[in-house]
Amino acid sequence: MSTLNRLVLWNIDHTLVDVGRITREAYAEAFQRTVGRPLVRLAPTPGRTESEIIFETLAFNDVVPTDDHLPAFVRALTEAFAARRADLRAHGRVLAGAREAVDALARVPGVVQTVLTGSVQPNAVLKVTELGLAGHLDLDAGGYENGVYSKAALLELARTRAGERHGARYPESAAVYIADSPRDVQAARIARSPIIAVATGSATEAELRSAGASRVLATLADTHAVIDAVADLTRI
Repeated sequence: MSTLNRLVLWNIDHTLVDVGRITREAYAEAFQRTVGRPLVRLAPTPGRTESEIIFETLAFNDVVPTDDHLPAFVRALTEAFAARRADLRAHGRVLAGAREAVDALARVPGVVQTVLTGSVQPNAVLKVTELGLAGHLDLDAGGYENGVYSKAALLELARTRAGERHGARYPESAAVYIADSPRDVQAARIARSPIIAVATGSATEAELRSAGASRVLATLADTHAVIDAVADLTRI
């Protein structure tokens, strides 16, 4: 891979890590604390931002949201994740090839890696830190749920933020998103960014291709395939 300024944006859940058990438990606790009764049904999470999941979860459980629900739920969710730091290490897992791919890209001159996620920043940072993936990720340059932006807008924000931090320019063709859901593919297409979709979540390879992914991989286990895909999709 030649030396060019490239930005790699990693989705976290079901792309780099699986912390589904901890996520479900944290949402159940946050719902109980916010609403005052047990959670019955959690909204689908793939490709969604935290605010989307929260509002849909409230609706699924017959709660009419008020202006106070979102900030209260986010605060409770953040505290619930922080209380489960040890559980993340014990029950979370890094998906096959994820650590090797991040490490390999870190050795490529000109590549900056960060995250683009629907999680709020404290929870996102906790996930990658506790599972040992944070070392090569510029987490201050990432795109996180903030209650306002779509993932497509967050992708553009992360490109700008990374450029400012690293004194580089990351046009659409120089920033590649690596994620696992058709909704992520849609966000990348809206932001005109190439996307490597990995079938490590609930979507199949066929569904990811149908959604319009630039490249589809079964997993991240083939490090060379990941590196080659990043190089091919970010030729400037």
